[in-house]
Amino acid sequence: MKLFIKNMVCNRCNMMVRSELEKFGLHPLTVELGMAEVERELSAEEKELLNVRLQNFGFELIDDKKTRLIESIKNTVVELIHNSAELPKMTFSEHLSEKFHQDYSALSKLFSEVQGVTIEQYVITQKIEKVKELLVYDELSLSEIAHQLHYSSVSHLSKQFKKVTGLTPTHFKQVKENKRIPLDKL
Repeated sequence: MKLFIKNMVCNRCNMMVRSELEKFGLHPLTVELGMAEVERELSAEEKELLNVRLQNFGFELIDDKKTRLIESIKNTVVELIHNSAELPKMTFSEHLSEKFHQDYSALSKLFSEVQGVTIEQYVITQKIEKVKELLVYDELSLSEIAHQLHYSSVSHLSKQFKKVTGLTPTHFKQVKENKRIPLDKL
């Protein structure tokens, strides 16, 4: 049985969900962003109890198709930006349309209705968080970061960074308390 789970945004989330499933007496076959597969079907009562346990850690079981699709889109964006060695050569809209076998405008409209932001805004927010992470690590130059995240130029990255954070990337690096936002709060 596949369980769709909201707010799974990182590998630690996967480990936490796997642990909770095991404590619940389920034996997960797979656990990945937004989804876990277990050996057997769960009763409605078991689902409710599991959902309460997951909610204690900021997760939530989701049943309706629209919410599952939105979570899948969000997880795909997070996976591409934060967990992939390299972004795909195609645009996010092309990638999402291909992955979900739907017209991008339909995906975008649904996402905007449910989330209150466009997919593009969500992608930008995720990219800026990745930029913050890379700036904190201080291993790559701004030019290398811009290239890695497929910005057309350092100037474009800097303008977008300032628009979202209110700071230039250089100033952000100098600030002692780096204002990174946990991925599950985006």
